[in-house]
Amino acid sequence: MAIKVVVVDDHGVLREGLRLLIDQHAELELVGEAEDGRKAVAIVAEVKPDIVLMDVSMPGLNGIEAARQILTEGSEVKVLALSAYSNKRFITEMLKIGVSGYILKDSASEELVRAIFSVAAGDNYLCPKAASLVIEDYKQNSKTFVNGSPLDILTAKERELLQLLAEGISAKAAAKLLHVSVKTTDARRRETMNKLGINSMAELTKFAIREGLTSLEF
Repeated sequence: MAIKVVVVDDHGVLREGLRLLIDQHAELELVGEAEDGRKAVAIVAEVKPDIVLMDVSMPGLNGIEAARQILTEGSEVKVLALSAYSNKRFITEMLKIGVSGYILKDSASEELVRAIFSVAAGDNYLCPKAASLVIEDYKQNSKTFVNGSPLDILTAKERELLQLLAEGISAKAAAKLLHVSVKTTDARRRETMNKLGINSMAELTKFAIREGLTSLEF
């Protein structure tokens, strides 16, 4: 069965080029095109592709917001970001929302096809320039943790609350256990997430397990 692909880009010439590239491979099938993010969201919901080649910068609704909407719908579609810019902010924002790859538009056609097959197989793909920026960003952001665990930047009270929340204890129950108000508990949770650069409870739970704060095996 062919891999179903939707192409999203505001430049007709590029869409034409991608269409021709996809047509050259029997394993790929173009099932939709869109020139902006809003139309992309609608088309993806309609045709349910395997892969979306998503331009990052578009008018109306940019690729970052469109990808976020597509990926929060709970579908199994995978997004491969396309960009003319090796912009660190674009790359990190796309990766944060769960895209499976990032590739520059000036990449060779062979690399783009390789990226599509890689993402379709469940892997992630970053072109060399994007990978280099991600590694550099990681080095800069991890300097705080060179001599210890990321948990070290949290206070003892924050770590205690983090464990409770990761283990499924409600904010109200945690406040009672810690002898503080629910308002204080919520404020402490927000501060903890801000320090760690985490945006959701799911990420917070994964972090706590990864750092050994809890194993949930009880």
